[in-house]
Amino acid sequence: MTSTLARIFGMKGETQPSPQFAIQKLIDTAEMLEKKTEFIEKKIEIEIATAKKCGMKNKRGALNALKRKKRLETQLTQIDGTLSIIEFQREALENAQSNAEVLKIMSLAAKALKHAQQNLDVDDVYRTMDDIQEQRDIADEITKAISQPVGFQDVDEDELLQELEELQQEDVVKELIEGGTPSHQLPGLENLPEVPTGIQKQKVQDDDEDMRMLAEWAF
Repeated sequence: MTSTLARIFGMKGETQPSPQFAIQKLIDTAEMLEKKTEFIEKKIEIEIATAKKCGMKNKRGALNALKRKKRLETQLTQIDGTLSIIEFQREALENAQSNAEVLKIMSLAAKALKHAQQNLDVDDVYRTMDDIQEQRDIADEITKAISQPVGFQDVDEDELLQELEELQQEDVVKELIEGGTPSHQLPGLENLPEVPTGIQKQKVQDDDEDMRMLAEWAF
């Protein structure tokens, strides 16, 4: 097997060819065999023509021509087999070369990755991630504290409405006392409590006293 490869690839001694060199040699050999195939096919056509020309008139000549055709066809069969092997070897070499290049790149990438991670520790990574999460939690708490109004307390809305109603009732009562307007003449005030009669009388007496003192001062 080694002698055959040495004869095909022109090897000397134990020298090993490179994949590129072997692939090129296989291509050259396949081209040479294809040309030989064309030459043999032409010779076969010639032998067939000779056999037809001799025919039954020259049986020996016709038989000899057919025998040569048979030998040439055997050579064609052998060449076809050799071409198939050469094609297989070429594809195998190309795949091996591609795999070698891929393996070389993967090995280079693995070394680069190892170099990039040589100063990294898994525990340090987890501790760093925990620190990041802790800082995020602190930042969220700070944001929440800043966004909350200072001194603001939630107040019951029903309580505020009740206080507003009481204030409005006080204003209405005040107006009734000062103006003497009956509550039934003011819309929406029918249900207000009646103003004590004593308060109204006291206000009238105070007004009369003020008018008397003003008259005495004027004269």
